[in-house]
Amino acid sequence: MRQINFLLIFSFGLATVMFTLENTTATTVHFLPGVSTTLPLAALLLLVGGIGATAAWIYAVWSGVVRKVETLQSSGDVEAQQVRISELENDLRRYRATVDAQLGLLPAAGESSAPSREAGEDSLTLAAD
Repeated sequence: MRQINFLLIFSFGLATVMFTLENTTATTVHFLPGVSTTLPLAALLLLVGGIGATAAWIYAVWSGVVRKVETLQSSGDVEAQQVRISELENDLRRYRATVDAQLGLLPAAGESSAPSREAGEDSLTLAAD
């Protein structure tokens, strides 16, 4: 990607130099009503290109500052989320301990709370009748 960027910048710079060398005539520039100056087109092109490059650099710096501020704000959000996650993990451990303690108090799955008779006793009672 850097090679492509370099190629584009180099091509644009070469085109600017070629355009400047071919267009050296004087040009009148009107800044405001009543304010004008005459400059060679080459100087005017370099001046405008410099202003554009400076504006692009300022925009890039401003974008970097905004991105850095957003990153700092989001890092605070991440820290708050980490604290919340640890609190929820502690709650989960406490709830699991409570559930495990309650499960220990329940009877086993095959047992009932009433006393059971043995199968042999049931068959003898039915045979006697």
